[in-house]
Amino acid sequence: MRIGTRWEVGSTPPAGLPEELVDAIYEFERQLFGDLHAVTAAAHSFWTLTWLEGRPVCQLDGGPEITIDSNGRVHNGAIPDSESDDWLDA
Repeated sequence: MRIGTRWEVGSTPPAGLPEELVDAIYEFERQLFGDLHAVTAAAHSFWTLTWLEGRPVCQLDGGPEITIDSNGRVHNGAIPDSESDDWLDA
C-alpha cells in the first residue's frame, strides 16, 4: 500500500511520480493559471495524490484530476458529477 499526500499548486509534485504525469501536472497548471504570478496567486489550491491499483491519481481541489493508465498514457479532465446519471447513457 502507498500513502498519498497533498501539495500546493505551483510547488514541486511528490517524488516518485512518473515523469509523464509530472509534465502533465505542470502543463495543466500553466493552462489553468497562466504565468507564475497567477500560479502564486492560486497558492491556496492543492493537489491530492492517491494511489488506485498501484497507479497515481492527482486531483486538484475543485475536481479536475490527472492520472496515468496501465499503458503509461496520461489522462486528465474533470471528475464526473456523482449526482449525475449521464454515465448511464454511455
